Amino acid sequence: MNTKRNVQEQFGKHANRYVTSTTHATGEDLQKMVEWLQPQKIEKVLDIATGGGHVAHALAPHVKSIVVSDLTKPMLQAAANFLETHDNVDAVLADAEELPFLDESFDIVTCRIAAHHFPNPDRFIQEVARVLKAGGAFVLIDNVSSEHHKVADFYNTFEKKRDCSHQRALPISEWKTLMNHSHFQIQKQSLRKKTLPYHEWVSRMIEDEIEREEIHQMMVGAEQEIKEYFQMKVKENRLLSFAIDEWMVLCTKE
Repeated sequence: MNTKRNVQEQFGKHANRYVTSTTHATGEDLQKMVEWLQPQKIEKVLDIATGGGHVAHALAPHVKSIVVSDLTKPMLQAAANFLETHDNVDAVLADAEELPFLDESFDIVTCRIAAHHFPNPDRFIQEVARVLKAGGAFVLIDNVSSEHHKVADFYNTFEKKRDCSHQRALPISEWKTLMNHSHFQIQKQSLRKKTLPYHEWVSRMIEDEIEREEIHQMMVGAEQEIKEYFQMKVKENRLLSFAIDEWMVLCTKE
């Protein structure tokens, strides 16, 4: 429970920053998601952990209705304000691991850049399978860790230092195992390097300059192979940007 309280506190404080965050508001994945799903006007959608509401903003013009859900009330309110121009969007406060919806309620379920905050990703996938209709589509987009433990540990460590609500970015192999157990069939997938501007990334969650500098020193002081993996751009010993792995996958429920 403390873990989820951390999520609420962290995102409650910084809710509006996620609406305007370039990392979340833009990205080729939003357009690709629409292309992959080919949404129809008869379909009902659930967007889990909606954050700033960017997925709903992309899908709302193409579907019958969309429910945006989030664990954090201020975040959900910020998303609802952002989405007020759409008349087919409803906002529901909800835990991704215990969704307050009936079985097989939705034609499409989405979750973008959020699952690394969930303490029980297995339960999350089970809940997606439960509320999704047979034959329905599920799109997951999230930061993933390397299959190599050393690189994965470094990534999850610096993410946790920046954001105490971060749980763990899973490697793709773990996600595939969870999806297989819940009878999802992968139809399409893509993996890309996502470049993050360091200052915006760290400032979104940390206001204390000393804490920011600790993370900065950890990253610029990393071994060369780590720096290369994360494509760190350093100028005059200051980190300008780095890149993480983002996986996008479209599944259908058997």
